[in-house]
Amino acid sequence: MATEITRLIERYGGRPLVAHALREIPLEDNAAAHEFAARLMANRVDLLILLTGVGATALFDLLKTRYPWSSIMTALARITIVARGPKPIAALKAVGLQATVTVQEPNTWVDLVSALDQYRPVKGLRVAVQEYGVANPDLLNALEERGGEVFAVPIYKWALPEDLGPIRHALDEIIAGRVNVILITNAAQVDHVMRVLEQDEKVRLFREALRKIVVASIGPTASEQLRHYDWPVDLEPSHSKMGILVKEVSEQALSILDRKR
Repeated sequence: MATEITRLIERYGGRPLVAHALREIPLEDNAAAHEFAARLMANRVDLLILLTGVGATALFDLLKTRYPWSSIMTALARITIVARGPKPIAALKAVGLQATVTVQEPNTWVDLVSALDQYRPVKGLRVAVQEYGVANPDLLNALEERGGEVFAVPIYKWALPEDLGPIRHALDEIIAGRVNVILITNAAQVDHVMRVLEQDEKVRLFREALRKIVVASIGPTASEQLRHYDWPVDLEPSHSKMGILVKEVSEQALSILDRKR
């Protein structure tokens, strides 16, 4: 989404410094996904949780490589499908399916578990969780604590970019005090930034720089990861969408900077 966020920042009068922190890697070994497909077709899945639109689409495409789509549709119609937010809902709609349970904003794993609790107990249910790049042990543990038989289905994962030059340049600009705002749009970005900072032994300098700039997070999931690494969270948008994030940062950044400095 580099092009999109660059245009948004420019539209609101900012000067973008965009650096990739993530590279999406399809899993070479889809053993877990193929196992899920076998369980689904054998009527051994009761509930499927879709965490991302990209992952849901990839899962459906993988199913199509092994089974007729009509059989897949029949199998999916038998089970409860939980969609974490609008992107998995859109992925379902694209193939003619609907979610049984939808998770409302801000679409965190806590909201997901709450929505499930309101719908029905998961005790004794066979629950498949489509993962989204990194595992969410808190979600898996919460489902297991409720008595679910949980089966993780990883579809893709994140890696660092092959060229770390741009992200290192951006971090150096932040440390040098030449950046006013940092926008975080994905929790995994935070892990990768910290990995690069640790490699370069610049964690302390970076944390000191964060005291003087605006740190804006796309939503609660990203904010949770920021706080895990002791980053400040100065702003979350009213809705977890990139356009709203940039707009609300443009409206509030100066007052936040005045307060922090």
